[in-house]
Amino acid sequence: MKSLSNLFLIYILILIPNNLFGKTLEDSTKIEKREYTSTRISTTPPHIDGLLDEESWNQVEWSGNFVQREPYENEAPSQQTQFKLLYDDDNIYVGIRCFDSAPDSIEKRMSRRDGFDGDWVEINIDSYHDLRTAFSFTVSASGVKGDEAITNDDNWDDSWDPIWYVKTSIDNQGWIAEMRIPLSQLRFGKQEEYIWGLQISRRLFRKEEISCWQFVPQNSSGWVHEFGKLYGIKNITPKKQKDLTPYVVGRIENYKEEEENPFADGQDLTGTIGLDGKIGLTNDLTLDFTINPDFGQVEADPSEVNLTTFETKFDEKRPFFIEGKNIFDFSLTGGDGPLSSDNLFYSRRIGKTPSLTPDTEDDEYVKTPNNTTILGAFKISGKTKKGWSVGVLESVTEEEKALIDNNGVRRKEIIEPSTNYFIGRLQKEMNNSNTRIGGMITATNRNLTTTTLKDNFHRAAYTGGIDFNHQWKEQTYYLNASLAFSEIQGSENVIYETQTSAPHFFQRPDADHIEADSTLTSLSGFAGNLQIGRAGNSKWMYTFWVTWRSPGFNTNDVGYVRRNDEIQQVAWVGFYQGEPFSIFRSFRLNINQWSGFTFGSETRYYGGNFSANWMFNNFYRMGGGYSREGKSISTSTLRGGPSLLYDGNNSIWTFLSSDQRKKLHFFAQYSNSFYDKKTAQSQNFYFGASLQLSDAFNLSLYPGIYLENDKIAYVETLDDLEEIRYIRGSIEQTQTYMTIRFNYNITPDFTIQYYGMPFLSARKYDDFKYINDSKAQDFNQRYIAYNNSQISYNVSENIYEVDEDLNSVIDYSFDNPNTNYFDFNSNLVVRWEYMPGSALYLVWTQSRNNYNSLGEFNLWDDTQSLFKSFPQNVFLIKLSYRFGL
Repeated sequence: MKSLSNLFLIYILILIPNNLFGKTLEDSTKIEKREYTSTRISTTPPHIDGLLDEESWNQVEWSGNFVQREPYENEAPSQQTQFKLLYDDDNIYVGIRCFDSAPDSIEKRMSRRDGFDGDWVEINIDSYHDLRTAFSFTVSASGVKGDEAITNDDNWDDSWDPIWYVKTSIDNQGWIAEMRIPLSQLRFGKQEEYIWGLQISRRLFRKEEISCWQFVPQNSSGWVHEFGKLYGIKNITPKKQKDLTPYVVGRIENYKEEEENPFADGQDLTGTIGLDGKIGLTNDLTLDFTINPDFGQVEADPSEVNLTTFETKFDEKRPFFIEGKNIFDFSLTGGDGPLSSDNLFYSRRIGKTPSLTPDTEDDEYVKTPNNTTILGAFKISGKTKKGWSVGVLESVTEEEKALIDNNGVRRKEIIEPSTNYFIGRLQKEMNNSNTRIGGMITATNRNLTTTTLKDNFHRAAYTGGIDFNHQWKEQTYYLNASLAFSEIQGSENVIYETQTSAPHFFQRPDADHIEADSTLTSLSGFAGNLQIGRAGNSKWMYTFWVTWRSPGFNTNDVGYVRRNDEIQQVAWVGFYQGEPFSIFRSFRLNINQWSGFTFGSETRYYGGNFSANWMFNNFYRMGGGYSREGKSISTSTLRGGPSLLYDGNNSIWTFLSSDQRKKLHFFAQYSNSFYDKKTAQSQNFYFGASLQLSDAFNLSLYPGIYLENDKIAYVETLDDLEEIRYIRGSIEQTQTYMTIRFNYNITPDFTIQYYGMPFLSARKYDDFKYINDSKAQDFNQRYIAYNNSQISYNVSENIYEVDEDLNSVIDYSFDNPNTNYFDFNSNLVVRWEYMPGSALYLVWTQSRNNYNSLGEFNLWDDTQSLFKSFPQNVFLIKLSYRFGL
């Protein structure tokens, strides 16, 4: 209850009226909305060449008088900007003149699409005029495109890649951007005359200055609702986008030949064809589909060694799933805490690595696919003029089989069943877009044809949820609420396995509120979130939320839940000063408090932190923070055993970043987490540099090292003894890695990109012990350590043998946990978008991995071991061609 009383005091403090801390926008004069009137082209449309010298541009007046947004609000910018806007039956034409008194200083850095490097300009169009949704088109002075879909007023999604045209040029007055945006890329309903939201923004790179046509304060509670208005567009017809993009792929894979393995002759050659499509069902709703998709050009995931019971959540990188992903989002809580990644939909489930490993004999060889084949997928998404946001996704994956060879006799074994995934999302905006209510359902259905499949996979899994958002007082305050449920169905065996595995552990002996039941054929649960706070219009903002996951809640068939059986509360207060003062260009302060409980009223954790980060007037950034957490219990560390008590811990962190405008930019970060009584400590060093060798070439090297010491690290659980032994040990772990990237732009549409990450990990264990009294207040009483007479190492078997009762008979043994793991993944991608929507890819992917059981870290020896390992190389060529129908 101590943490709850602290929470009450903090929450009272954050409800103190904001005028005690500083002036708010509610106290100031309301910002006047600007207006611009466009004209229909009556002559030949502009030729997009970046010059603005066509006669048609004389039909409309310039608009300018931009004002600063950063760093000095509502003041005149260092350099002015003007624009014109025309239209015809099929396109919007935008001409932007960026005046610059020092044209030689214009930063023309190039990058991959959506890189946003150097000087740029941007137009945002709210064609729905719902004050929440907009389409953003950005171009850098070098001609590199950027585009983003904006939802929920200020949620930017750069996965959206529309078809549009732009050219830039530089002259003695500054630089020019000339755009043609097809109306098919915008969304709007049918009417005689339109009023759209409009914003034009410019970045002056050398001063890190942002200026806007319509002024929007830095502490505004949103973005789109602040736009000015665009008038004059009449008698146009909503367009339906129709694109078909077939592709062909050729692939050569080289790897180490195994003399007796019939599946490993050293080389595989394959070829595939597929089709991507985008069809406008209406101007509001779009059908995207893919048949036999190939994602060979996608960057590899970073390497890791995960010693926890929690599944790592990797970012989605496949184009079909990331485009328009915002509409399928149903996050179960906000913030960046341990539950923030929970979602009803996690697209990486579709096409994942097959789950089962086939049973084989010693003289048998196996060939298994790396990923589950996606036979086809489609999604319908969009937003209607009446405020309905719609998202439907359907995907079918193929039954995957392992091919097993026994001296020439071959058989197949199913390792992943054919599966159907369905996701449906619906939201409705009301009350002038200040109120939003929605829902989501997901369904996973598998075709389980064998007993093995039935005992390892859920036959069906369903989740659903409703969410509510309300904003008031000029969108200054907000209330968010959501409620979700889940149900999984299957055989008694698989449901029991689910109950006794992460994230459930129903068999935990010290939990009175949960119990594993071997007779169940289904398991259900619920989750929710309630959040209230202030979103903006003040330098001070705050939020408070309570979120929960019941013990039976599980979305991991097509969603993601990290852990359940938890009720968490969080209070946060933040301060942001965006205008320069003293030696600072900007300053940010955050204060947090949190606590967590199980559904059995056990206090899992409680703590708080504060952090600050700032930018100096020389554009260097710096920051740091301190966190303190009291004693806590882990309900998962013993993998189904009793809760384990951990002593309180302290964490400190700091970082320093140099001026990102410079050709050479460096970054360094350090963190240190240490438990009371020195029972565990971890340190993380992350540093590196980015070098802009030319406008077209960028190289970055970011190495890091992670060090950990833990006196009760997990080793193994022996549950086949008369008394379960939870084996632990003291660990010294060292991990080092380096992220390497280079980008070379031959032209804005012709790029060479490289990503590589060598990764070395060493884990050395000693001082073995087993858990005795997992919740003893004295750390040394939580375990019993083996003495040298009880435990010995069997070199030939690579195991530790235990004679616990010292009767000269081995009572049990466990594997040597010492490990050195070496891994290297890299991608080299040459991409040429030879026409909008059509591309040629040349890809080289290499992976190397190796391991041993020494456990000793030696940078030179481990690096040699890594690069002496035989590489697996994949060479791929992919050609796609877009047919715009």
